[in-house]
Amino acid sequence: MNLPETLESVQQRAALDGLPVLVFLERAGILVHANAEARQMLGSADDPWVPRPVEDVLWGLFSGMADPKTLLLHSQHSRSFHATLPIQSGRLVGVEGTYSVLNPQLKEAVIVAFPSERGQTPKARIMEDVLACIPEAVAIVHDNHVIFTNPAFSHMFGYSAEETSGKDLRRFMVPDTRQHEIPMLEKAMEHGGNVSIETVRTSKSGSLVDVALVVAPLVLNAASVGFVVTYRDIAETKQVEAKLQHDAMHDMLTGLPNRALFLDRLTHAFTRRARRSDQSCGVLFVDLDHFKEVNDNMGHAAGDAFLVTVAERLSSAVRPQDTAARLGGDEFAILVENIASVADLEVVASRALAGLQRPIDVYGHPIQPGASIGAAIAGPDHVAPESLIRDADFAMYRAKQEGGNRVEVFDKNLKIQVTSQQERERELRQALDKREYEIWYQPIYRMQTGKLEAFESQLRWRRQSGVVESFNELLSVAEETGLSISIGRETVESTCRQLRGWAVALPESDLTLTVNLSQRQFFHPEMVVQLKRALAVSGVDPARMMFEVSETTLNENQDAAVSILQRMVDCNVRIALDNFGSSLAPLNQLVRLPIDVVKLDPSLTASAPAKGRKSAVLESVIELGRKLGIQIVAQGIESEAQLDALCRMGCELGQGQLLGEALDHTRARQLAVLGHWSLQSNC
Repeated sequence: MNLPETLESVQQRAALDGLPVLVFLERAGILVHANAEARQMLGSADDPWVPRPVEDVLWGLFSGMADPKTLLLHSQHSRSFHATLPIQSGRLVGVEGTYSVLNPQLKEAVIVAFPSERGQTPKARIMEDVLACIPEAVAIVHDNHVIFTNPAFSHMFGYSAEETSGKDLRRFMVPDTRQHEIPMLEKAMEHGGNVSIETVRTSKSGSLVDVALVVAPLVLNAASVGFVVTYRDIAETKQVEAKLQHDAMHDMLTGLPNRALFLDRLTHAFTRRARRSDQSCGVLFVDLDHFKEVNDNMGHAAGDAFLVTVAERLSSAVRPQDTAARLGGDEFAILVENIASVADLEVVASRALAGLQRPIDVYGHPIQPGASIGAAIAGPDHVAPESLIRDADFAMYRAKQEGGNRVEVFDKNLKIQVTSQQERERELRQALDKREYEIWYQPIYRMQTGKLEAFESQLRWRRQSGVVESFNELLSVAEETGLSISIGRETVESTCRQLRGWAVALPESDLTLTVNLSQRQFFHPEMVVQLKRALAVSGVDPARMMFEVSETTLNENQDAAVSILQRMVDCNVRIALDNFGSSLAPLNQLVRLPIDVVKLDPSLTASAPAKGRKSAVLESVIELGRKLGIQIVAQGIESEAQLDALCRMGCELGQGQLLGEALDHTRARQLAVLGHWSLQSNC
């Protein structure tokens, strides 16, 4: 076919429509006409041709030329080419043909092309097959319009290739992310780089799809003709990340926020408090009172079930804006927000405590939880969240000291008291770790004869400086912390060994050694077992071991106490009721309890020289003991007047500073050899 020299000389453009090839007429880089075959392939067969830039239709017209049309329009020759034609279906079709210049001055040319190898080059077919197989969704975009999507794109978003072809890719963006995504993508395109982001896209059904997308320039024959977007569904990854994030900030057992999340929310509460002077926040520090017993007696599985129920009750006690958290072990905390006074904080604390005062069913066993709760409201002195938690902890410690199952509100005086108590606890632990405590022995005499009858084992604290002090203050701390159980066990074992040593060295001696049992130690479920073991290992005569139990301890739970005492009697040891008369307990205890000795409270001993009711009560107790066959020991004898009065009343045994102070084991052995006191008395 002979082509005219200018487009204006083409008389019958309709004749071009009959040609079975693709024909484009170009002027200055614009395709001003396309024949019917070309319009058919491009999807506009029935529509008038709209002039388009050459690069919009024929990609990579000439290999290695960034702007081939400009360079070629200065040539008088025709040139063959291979290019890529994006057609309506979203496919890329390889074409080849001839580019012929008609008029260089007017920049006019005619392009004749036909699909290579029946519609696609082998390379184009391979690339399309590859794009169809990869699991990532792929969209190819030119001038912000989609010209190709692979099957994975349709699967991910629900749109067919026909539905996406020619559409603006931005329609799939979520409005909330579009504002910052578009500038990011445009900047990447300007600099020819890749962009990788995690975001969301809208599917055909309207649902949101979490995706990781990569945008890269599309370069054909050294020319940038658009860009390629790949999408990877990261919904499962997001779920895993969300779970990991949740687990990192929540307690695995109870599902409550953990210490890290609690501190984060408290930090935000402090920030809001700084903006609103009329609103504050507070912290409740919750420590369960008897959780260790649940673990020890029922096992850790029961303990876990117990904690889960506690968490549920605390969660139900707080308001929607508050946060209940588990800090670890049996410690919980509650952040109470938007409060104006301590009274508001106490309302939540009371509700939480009430929830923990109802029995909890654990494997069919009702358990009374109870809790010590410390409350602290944020004030001017609280510049950091940790300081508020610390003060709530101080208050909780005080509640624990007061017997537990109560709420204590923090104030500065309480802090001083608790700090002092905590210092004593620190000293106790140091004394235990460094073995700074010793067992000393205070003599007990038969007052009528002056004969040494027994020693009472007493703990002494030998400081690093060498000074020896009473252990009494630390014993109260030991009882509160539960350390008295291990201290008591070691004391029993050491005393048994000591008595065995004296029995070997002094075979003629019939001395008895007495050991005090604290309340915690007495009611510990393993106490009798440990006692039997100590007796067996030492080989001591059980009848020469006496165990002192205070009147207060026995009154704690009399039925349980009687059972324990009977088990001790079965071990053939002797039992002493200590500090009798301290709480004016009924005298029928002397009949009901299986005891061998009654040790009078020092306050009752002090009344011996006096005239009146107290001395009458003392004399009655001594007389009742004689009739019941129970030995009476007067403790705390400090004056000869007391000694003389007790002797007149017929009291058998006595101990106190007047008769002799506690001695270390060396001096106690020397006294045991002597066997009596040297004090002159009128007994």
